Order: sequence, then C-alpha cells, then structure tokens
Amino acid sequence: QVQLVESGGGLVQPGGSLRLSCAASGLTFSMYAMSWYRQAPGRERDLVAAITSAGGSTNYADSVKGRFTISRDNAKNTVYLQMNSLKPEDTAVYYCHADRRSLIKVYDYWGQGTQVTVSS
Repeated sequence: QVQLVESGGGLVQPGGSLRLSCAASGLTFSMYAMSWYRQAPGRERDLVAAITSAGGSTNYADSVKGRFTISRDNAKNTVYLQMNSLKPEDTAVYYCHADRRSLIKVYDYWGQGTQVTVSS
C-alpha cells in the first residue's frame, strides 16, 4: 500500500520560513517524479514545484520562484519543500504527489495534505 505522509505545516508570520517533508512508503521512491501542489479555499489545486526521479531537474510555479526550493533524498524516501519569505497568499493546504509513467500505465499517488497558514 502506497503512503505519502506530509509534515511540517503550521502557522507562520509573513516573511517567515517553513520546511515541508513528505515521507513515501510502499513504492520504489527513486523511480518517481515528485511534486508539491497547493490548494487554497475556493481555488483549484495548483502545481508549486516538481523534481525528477533522480533529482537532476526541478520546476517551479512563477509565484514561488526564488523563494521555495524542492529537494529529495532517495535514501530516505523523502521529498522536501523549503519555503522562505512566506506571504499570506501562500496560505493553502500543501499536497505531496508521486508520479511514474510506463508505456501503458500512469502510477499516481497523493498525500493527505498539510495546512500552511501565513498570517500576522
């Protein structure tokens, strides 16, 4: 059974930092691209950052470039999202996502989400 468990969310003041973690189990972690999405109330779930299976390439939403950093440790089956210079508009539930595609099938898993609230 595949599990993605996020942690590290919470309440932080504007300008502050948080580090989210997503621990994966039940899958061959090093074969999966990993990403972070977020969803604010009344809005769609949007891609925040993504990293390839070996960690050699990353991609970021324009709104977080220069402030957020995605990384992974394949030995620990964990992906991270370092969030700096947080703004109130970063407030959302953050979700971890694992993705692997073969020729005939897409393997696709989500975590349960962790709340990030940026407020003074």
